[in-house]
Amino acid sequence: MKFKVERDVLADAVAWAARSLPSRPPLPVLAGVLLETGPSGITLSSFDYEVSARVDARAEVADDGRALVSGRLLADIARSLPDRPVELAAEGAKVVLTCGSARFTLMTLPVDDYPALPTMPSASGSISGDLLAAAVGQVAVAAGRDDTLPVLTGVRVEIEGETVTLAATDRYRLAVRELTWKPEQGGLSAVALVPARTLAETAKALASSGDVTIALAAPGGVGEGLMGFEGGGRQTTTRLLEGEFPKYRSLLPSESATVATVETAPFVEAVKRVALVAERNTPIRLAFAAGEVVLEAGAGDEAQASEAMEADLTGEAISIAFNPGYLLDGLGAIAASHAQLSFTTPNKPAVITAGGGESSGDTEPAADYRYLIMPVRLSG
Repeated sequence: MKFKVERDVLADAVAWAARSLPSRPPLPVLAGVLLETGPSGITLSSFDYEVSARVDARAEVADDGRALVSGRLLADIARSLPDRPVELAAEGAKVVLTCGSARFTLMTLPVDDYPALPTMPSASGSISGDLLAAAVGQVAVAAGRDDTLPVLTGVRVEIEGETVTLAATDRYRLAVRELTWKPEQGGLSAVALVPARTLAETAKALASSGDVTIALAAPGGVGEGLMGFEGGGRQTTTRLLEGEFPKYRSLLPSESATVATVETAPFVEAVKRVALVAERNTPIRLAFAAGEVVLEAGAGDEAQASEAMEADLTGEAISIAFNPGYLLDGLGAIAASHAQLSFTTPNKPAVITAGGGESSGDTEPAADYRYLIMPVRLSG
């Protein structure tokens, strides 16, 4: 194997292939990135039995072949190379990389022991990469991080015709986003539970790829149990999670007794300031009354803080408390100039949505996003 490739092309390709490499691979070969030559250039691949990544890159191929090398080491080297063409050549059990006067020798891993990558399922439809990245970013923030509850670490993807609904919850908050896409066939209906971390990283990496193809296998079909994404010559598959996702729609209130609208940016800054005195797992208290909201944290002999700001209120005055981190996550995800907070009672979940103004970094209305947050009960 021998080829020449531009430095930036190599660096981008290796970064994509190496992004999902396990930090502690169960087998040494799974720490590798597979380099293969092809008719139009090279292909770089990685796989850890859960997530696979593959990318095609243009290169001048002198000799065909393939080699398996340490993915993280190759990624570190590719990022640090001077802006010159890069030559890679397999020499026995080594791969020699040359770029200008820089020369690296990498030991190869046993390529014959490397597992075959899973087959990409058939395309189900496509969606704009930047829209997918924005929507996934809004929802994944509410996914759980406790691996002992794997169902809650995923994003539920529901497909009904031209509508895709994304939902995630960690039991303390729930994020739901609806968006439209272009299905390959009419009347398509499917449900999948995708690992949130993998989905978020993939969507972010494909944000600038134009249209992204989403592939979801039919039961019993090729690639069953997998979901695939492809865009800009890059593709990835991930194994789906198994289990029963909570029936989240019943958690969303059908009506509200109080609705408050605030300017998002000033409200976020006020929450951050007041939360400075809140100890870990200590809530921030919000008192909404006509024309204003008062934010407070701390009590008794502890450090205390309070701040008031304008708020438009419809309905009865209400005092309620939230985990400040969860509150900031929801406010940061709505991507609108004003936030609307809808309440029923101080002990029931509140819903944050866009309350007017333009959404940012998105091509669909911010009103398609809902963030439900559980309040914290206050003693007394």
